[in-house]
Amino acid sequence: MCVALTAHAEHFEAKVIAVMDGDTVFVQSGPFKAKLRLANIDAPEKEQPYGKQSSESLQALIGGKVIQVESQAVDQFGRTIALVSVGGLSINEEQVKRGMAWSYSRSRAAKTYNSLQREAQVARRGLWQQANPQLPSQWRKAHPFEAKNNGHPNTQKSAPIQTEDASKFGALVCGKKYYCKQMVTCDEAHFYLTVCGLKRLDTNHDGVPCEQLCIKTSVPK
Repeated sequence: MCVALTAHAEHFEAKVIAVMDGDTVFVQSGPFKAKLRLANIDAPEKEQPYGKQSSESLQALIGGKVIQVESQAVDQFGRTIALVSVGGLSINEEQVKRGMAWSYSRSRAAKTYNSLQREAQVARRGLWQQANPQLPSQWRKAHPFEAKNNGHPNTQKSAPIQTEDASKFGALVCGKKYYCKQMVTCDEAHFYLTVCGLKRLDTNHDGVPCEQLCIKTSVPK
């Protein structure tokens, strides 16, 4: 089942199934699958300068790993906003420290994230190698078509899954299928619903896509 894992502060572990971009991942915790948006940071869009490097940085940090999650909230796109760590390392902070994301904190943590951003700027790490790096929000306004089709929430196109679990899903890529009748497995339907945002696959809005397929396959023989 693909759902927002929690709407309030909670700690849990989850396996990273896919890295979507520099601040968004697709995870599984027990039977639940969901998108996590890393709190306090804003990474470049995938088609934006350093978007690819930011995604690769996050992939190297947590791709295929079990992560510790501290949920903060659920956003308007149904993503769980969270602090993520592995072995005590704050992944949110590390992306900013590497120059792979902007500080985007309005909480008590703002001082820490802003300090890490200044450190990356002085060292000219990552996106700060550019003379005038453009904020993702500004880039989306200047490139509405690219933002719609290349990784902004609720779009229906994204990069292939980049994870050691890729063999589980095959070479799934958003934009290849659109309807339940095209789905072969329940996992595939979950991918297109949660990762690609194909809301039409969940007609009753219960988080279960293509119920004729998914409910049928979940019944014990």
